[in-house]
Amino acid sequence: METVTMVLNKVHGLVGLPESVELPLAVDLLILVGAVIVAKSLMGMIKAFYVYFIRPGKNLRNYGEWAVVTGASDGIGKAYAGEFARAGLNVVLISRTQSRLDEAAAEIAAKSPNVEIKTIAVDMGSGKESGIYETIEAEIGSLNVGILVNNVGMSYDHAEYFDLLDDWRVDTMVELNVAAMNWMTKLVLPGMKERKSGAIVNISSAAGTITDPLYAVYSGTKAYVDFFSRALNVEYAQYGIDVQCQIPFFVTTKLAKIRRSSLFIPTPAGFARASVSKIGYEASIVPFWAHALQAYIFSLLPVRVANAKLMGDHLSLRKRALRRKAEKAAKGE
Repeated sequence: METVTMVLNKVHGLVGLPESVELPLAVDLLILVGAVIVAKSLMGMIKAFYVYFIRPGKNLRNYGEWAVVTGASDGIGKAYAGEFARAGLNVVLISRTQSRLDEAAAEIAAKSPNVEIKTIAVDMGSGKESGIYETIEAEIGSLNVGILVNNVGMSYDHAEYFDLLDDWRVDTMVELNVAAMNWMTKLVLPGMKERKSGAIVNISSAAGTITDPLYAVYSGTKAYVDFFSRALNVEYAQYGIDVQCQIPFFVTTKLAKIRRSSLFIPTPAGFARASVSKIGYEASIVPFWAHALQAYIFSLLPVRVANAKLMGDHLSLRKRALRRKAEKAAKGE
């Protein structure tokens, strides 16, 4: 009882009350709960400041000599590859079109001439039965792969009701966002286990952390990415392998259909710089600080309010997209 009294007296002091003041127990408990909430919030703010502005990135070369990036011919994937090359890692770029891979490789080589760059042109939406993973394994099986970034992905053409989606889009979205990550991860894990070192980074989306009406398939696949990564991080920690889900919000990419950057919408290069410094830490993280702030603010909204807001926004997006399609059809485009 003396300990409880001492704690309450301390709390009284924190809120500016004389220690001798006696308050009803219910009031004391409310003050105590409030103090705990405030302390927790302050600790969270201090931790966030450390994570996003002070904590140094890890030496990525300690994971291995090579970094493999899927969806690497453009956008975030190419930016990740550039950051790895800048850090002294050799890189393997995987994407569908050889000409675009060659352009990306040349751009990276111009900035990091002392690293090796390999390219593998495969359509990762074609499925495992097509033999693409045998092709990839033949190219990277002998390499000391320290880092894999599963970045390849696909979203909607525009906001749409699930029953109106084309079947091929649903199949391909699941293939690219889920299956490709599964098989690429399974491909590199044996070598990482043997060397007892490695990092696997799986790119999710803000859509995977919220209820995202009219983007249900994309949202569902990205939620899978998050929980898959968290589970594997626990499974393979014993082998020195870090598995991490990184969650971007809007970035100026073709997938997002955004061209101009801003405080809350970084370029792929800006996002990648922030992201590589987070590799090897949390199992799931929003790596860009302004995105993390957005995520926190959104988390404060009541679920019903957030759902109604998103549904309204997405219905407006759908309406505009369908109008544009109708106009193009009328012009014969």
